[in-house]
Amino acid sequence: MSFRIQPTAPARPNRCQLFGPGSRPAIFEKMAASAADVINLDLEDSVAPSDKDSARANIIAAISDVDWGTKTLSVRINGLDTPYWYRDVVELLEQGGDRLDQIMIPKVGCAADIYAVDALVTAIETAKGRTKPIAFEVIIESAAGIAHVEEIAAASPRLQAMSLGAADFAASMGMQTTGIGGTQENYYMLREGEKHWSDPWHWAQAAIVAACRTHGVLPVDGPFGDFSDDEGYRAQARRSATLGMVGKWAIHPKQVGLANEVFTPSEEAVTEAREILAAMEEAKAKGEGATVYKGRLVDIASIKQAEVIVRQSEMING
Repeated sequence: MSFRIQPTAPARPNRCQLFGPGSRPAIFEKMAASAADVINLDLEDSVAPSDKDSARANIIAAISDVDWGTKTLSVRINGLDTPYWYRDVVELLEQGGDRLDQIMIPKVGCAADIYAVDALVTAIETAKGRTKPIAFEVIIESAAGIAHVEEIAAASPRLQAMSLGAADFAASMGMQTTGIGGTQENYYMLREGEKHWSDPWHWAQAAIVAACRTHGVLPVDGPFGDFSDDEGYRAQARRSATLGMVGKWAIHPKQVGLANEVFTPSEEAVTEAREILAAMEEAKAKGEGATVYKGRLVDIASIKQAEVIVRQSEMING
């Protein structure tokens, strides 16, 4: 372990982030009643330019008018390369209620992007006397974003989560695909005449997880475009969870249950984790640094792995 201790990520449920356009206020109550841990009201890609102002007004009203329960309430603002983003920030913070928890910043390419939004948010909070600091989530959606991912993860103490936006990322990288997440038809290996498909998003996800874990940020997997393919969604979510991501986006209500299913530790996994911790306690009492559990070696590193599962289960159930 490095002399510099790895900071702990925010302790909040983040298994599923449900998205809905700000131009459709009729669905806000349904989103609030869903089983998603995080609600992302959108001002960016799902809202037409002609609807930006009305969508912003819809969201500002809903922040206070809708009962969001204990969910994390987030708004995705427009990109910093547009003329809309500064009005999004100013009006959300000056006119919206204190129930707003987070701003999601899309298409972040460098730490300076975070600095710009942070400076504006800080000035508004000070001027308006807002006592609850607004948190940030960023989306990595470009070659620049993945190249600067670690400096982005360290850019602001407001930063709580980071997601991979597969579609814009693919376009920025020049990838030959129109799919949003999932396995890609032409990304395969050949062995003894048979095709074996691998994951083209794996390396970017791993880079995001490493940067996030280094700086105490929650790593989140982004969208899966084919909402008719439940098994494809599950498969990508399971790969993401195995890599260390804590949750995934839902672009359709039916994906909420799938995300919660994958990112909630099973009873069997929690039981095994507790048994490993108990076995290691017995070993420590005997002055031993390792022991055998169900025919396999467990040691100090196993404690850390087991504690991750137990903490996650307790947080979700708490």
